[in-house]
Formats: sequence, structure tokens, C-alpha cells
Amino acid sequence: MTRSLHQFIRDYLAKRRICKNRLVTKDGHCNIEYGNVRYSSRFAYMLDLWTTFVEIRWRFIILFFVASFTLSWFIFGLIWYWIAHDNGDLWWQNPPLDHKPCIYNVFGLTTAFLYSLETQMTIGYGLRVLSPFCPGAVALIIIQTIIGLLISCFWCGLIMAKIALPKKRAKTITFSKMAVICPKNGALCLQIRVANLRKTLMIGSQIYGKLLRTTITPEGETIILDQVNVDFMVDAGKDNLFFICPLTLYHVIDKTSPFFKLAVDTLLQQEFELVVFLDATDESTSSSCQVRSSYIPQEIKWGHRFLPIISRNKEGKYRVDFSNFARVEPVPTAHCAHCFYNGQSHHYPKNGIDNQGFEVIEINEQVTATEM
Repeated sequence: MTRSLHQFIRDYLAKRRICKNRLVTKDGHCNIEYGNVRYSSRFAYMLDLWTTFVEIRWRFIILFFVASFTLSWFIFGLIWYWIAHDNGDLWWQNPPLDHKPCIYNVFGLTTAFLYSLETQMTIGYGLRVLSPFCPGAVALIIIQTIIGLLISCFWCGLIMAKIALPKKRAKTITFSKMAVICPKNGALCLQIRVANLRKTLMIGSQIYGKLLRTTITPEGETIILDQVNVDFMVDAGKDNLFFICPLTLYHVIDKTSPFFKLAVDTLLQQEFELVVFLDATDESTSSSCQVRSSYIPQEIKWGHRFLPIISRNKEGKYRVDFSNFARVEPVPTAHCAHCFYNGQSHHYPKNGIDNQGFEVIEINEQVTATEM
């Protein structure tokens, strides 16, 4: 029990360490922080106020939403209170019976705040009414109405923009947790899977990858996060994918591939991160979105392939079985890319491979082999 708990804690810490070391998480978030940013650069966020508000969390949106309306009501309430005080409308000023107030039934700070709220939100209960005897009050009600409309339009547009963010659509596009390396069409390929969980199409889908690794130049310069292009494709090409069902995308490992020097026994010793991008336009909203995921050496299985995921039922309809989306099976694969193209030995998994076409038969009589 103690050993199993110790193993669980060690595996958990290992996963946390891997998650911290990767640049892009499995759900597409960038794991990077900025340091020593000058204060002048921080004020750039205030210059681009709209983008700043769109990107902040919902809890701050709600806080600023409530604060903006409450503060505007209170500020204008103070101005209405000052107008009533200047005109002698307050109850403690003992106005005469023939006094003409600027606002009826505003005789204190609380009633001035309520009148400000009712004016800006166009509630109009009928108890507090503006009189035509104060031109300054008439001008103030026009100003408050315009400012109230601007605040309402700003928050309405911001909430709509935040709800319709393209990255919300990206939540319904998923990549396989693992990548595999296996033969395909006479070539050694790195394969991944991607699925669109909605029935609406993603138009103009393009997928590509970036290999991130640390390299040392001939001049001795160390480049951290050096980026190398990795092309992915399907059998029909790599541009404008028909993304109506899950796709198995592959990268051919040839002499031009950055994975050509990898081997099954050196894969886990490498330090790199393969970041995969999918750019597309949603058919329903016409909004562009980008989906990202990444794979590290521990998430690449050599000598495996994905199980079939698409079939047809008895009625002739196509059916996608998502239970096989991330499942793999072992296949004979060369030890390395160089061995594969030179026809050398294959790498076989230790647990063997099931041959689905193998049939067991019983032989009752001994047969003598004869040379022909």
C-alpha cells in the first residue's frame, strides 16, 4: 500500500513537471511568462482598452460592470443633490410653501441617488420628476442620459464579443492525446488525429506544425525554442481539409524531416516539443479560430497505429465511434527511419501482435514435407 502510494505521488509529480516544462499545454494555452516589463509598456494595455476587457476573466467583467453603473449613479446623484441644495429644495433648508423645486420629491442624498438611478435606467416611477424651472438641471439630464446610453452600449457589445470569441468554438475541436509513428503508403509517418465535435463544417481548414527544440549553431550560439516547420497532410493534400469527420493526419519522415534521425530507443531521450496548429473558419459564425496542441517525446508511440474510427451501419449511414479516437494498436515498424528505407529489421512490440486473419486448425495426420 505504501509503495503504491509512493508510486502514485511520484507519477503525479512527474506529470506536473512535464506540464510546467512544455510551452503549449494540451488544451492550447501558452505556458510562458514575461519579466522585467517596463511600466510604460504596461500602460499599452490601457491604450488598447477594448482588447484588454475582452481578454480578462468573467469575474472582473462582472465586477467592472456593477462598479461602472453604481459609480455613475452615485456621481450623478451627488450632482443632483448639489442642484437641489443650490436651489433650496432640501428638507432641512425649510423651503417656503410657494417654493419651485428643480426636482420634485428630491429632498436628500438618498432621494437624489434614486432619481439618478431612475433617470439613467429610464425607470420613471413618477414620484421624482424634473421641473422646467432650472435650465442647468435640464442640461444635466441630457448629459446623464447620453452617458448612460454609452455605458450600456459598451457593456452590451463587450459581453457579446466575449461570448462569441472564436476560442470558445475551438473547445469543440480536439486532438488525440498521443501521436504514433508507423508505416503508411510505403513511408514512415508520424500520425495524429483531430476531430470536430460539431456537425457544422470548418471552412478552409489548414493544419501545420512547429518543432520546438534547443539548438546550437556552428558559431556556438544556443538558440532556445528554435522553430522548425513540420508539414502535415491527409491523402487528399494538406490545404482546405474536408473536416466533416475525424481526420488522421500524417507527416512523412524522410531525409528532409527533422525526425529522420530518431530511433525507437533514443526517442524518449530527446528534448523537443511538437506544436500542431489548425486554422479554420466556422461555417455558422464566419469567425476564424486557431486550435493548438502539443506533443512531447513521452506522448509519441513508436510502432503503433490508430484504430479505425469510421464505419457504416445497416442503414448505410456513416458512424463515428469516438471510443476508438485515441486507441492504438502495435504494428511492425522499423527501428529507425534509416532502417526503414534500407529494408532492415523491424521493431516488434514485446507483447506481440494479434493476427486477425489467423485461423487455428487441427492436423490429425502427420504430413511429410517434400522438396519440389
